[in-house]
Amino acid sequence: MTPIEEYIATCPKERQLKLNELYQTIKNIVPDATEKIAYGMPTFYLHGNLVHFANAKKHIGFYPTPSAITTFQAELVPYKTSKGAIQFPVTEELPIDLIEKIVAFRVQENLKK
Repeated sequence: MTPIEEYIATCPKERQLKLNELYQTIKNIVPDATEKIAYGMPTFYLHGNLVHFANAKKHIGFYPTPSAITTFQAELVPYKTSKGAIQFPVTEELPIDLIEKIVAFRVQENLKK
């Protein structure tokens, strides 16, 4: 079991399906990324931290850096955001297409480093 799979297994059962969906989505886009726990959150690392995610009380937090929030600001209008975070409500489906675009953007950003 990977560190991220272990993290998901500690979360409430009703959250595990969405967390696994998010995990597999990111993993499919960046299969070569290193998986680890950083700042207490599942983290994908490729030439630096790529994205983090976490289970929260009322949402799933997705942390793709401030540049991704700025770049995808128009598409993120339905979600609560802050400088480097997006909150996906647990009562809604994850926006997989948007997550895929954000992760691909972050990969390109990190490869330019």
